[in-house]
Amino acid sequence: MGKARAWEGQEDARPLLPLELHGAEARVRGKRLLGPVDLTIGRTGTTIVMGPNGSGKTTLLRLMHGLQRLSAGTIRWNIPRAQARERQAYVFQAPIMMRRSVVDSIAYPLILRGMNRRQARARAADWADRVGLGAALHRPAQVLSGGEKQKLALARALILQPEILFLDEPCANLDGRAMREIEAILLDARAGGTRIVMATHDMGQARRLASEIIFLYAGRIHETAEAGAFFARPATAEAAAFINGEIVE
Repeated sequence: MGKARAWEGQEDARPLLPLELHGAEARVRGKRLLGPVDLTIGRTGTTIVMGPNGSGKTTLLRLMHGLQRLSAGTIRWNIPRAQARERQAYVFQAPIMMRRSVVDSIAYPLILRGMNRRQARARAADWADRVGLGAALHRPAQVLSGGEKQKLALARALILQPEILFLDEPCANLDGRAMREIEAILLDARAGGTRIVMATHDMGQARRLASEIIFLYAGRIHETAEAGAFFARPATAEAAAFINGEIVE
């Protein structure tokens, strides 16, 4: 992917980012899951969201992407929200596989946006090669291994050339080889100009990929820092304990 790319059919040539959250909260049946959160996601880099189980990592990602209802506060993109939704993508921890072949699964988002099937499948085949699924084009998506399903999900997201990609623990339960391959795809996407915001529980992965760390604790942003500074000099006792592998409740 090239850094200076035009979004096909976009109505607004302004960049999507920055993304700004002010006093953002998410509540379900009166229970606060997250917030209030004040946060700015800039135009470049990889933000890794970390924290203990239940700290609000998935909720934060879903809130930014629009999958979680905002209960209070504001979330503002640099362009109107309707256009912003078309220029971002989200990959789940356990991606949903459609009852289609690999190539048709990857092509599906392009077809939804009006591209003819032949052209969409040609682009999908190219993306399958990029993520290491070139030999599996005509296999049913549902029979792929866990690592292959994540590669397909990434190709399905990146084929739209999103300006920002949200990922919720995409390497959970994958072996070392599959994790390395997924990370290579993400590094290539970032080099091509895609902003990455990803939740992970893997400390080594965070050290390899992050330019910025957001540390969540009890539904609040407990610490935000440049990655090197966060791991070398955590500002809070909770973050230090988490880095050291201690149980943080």
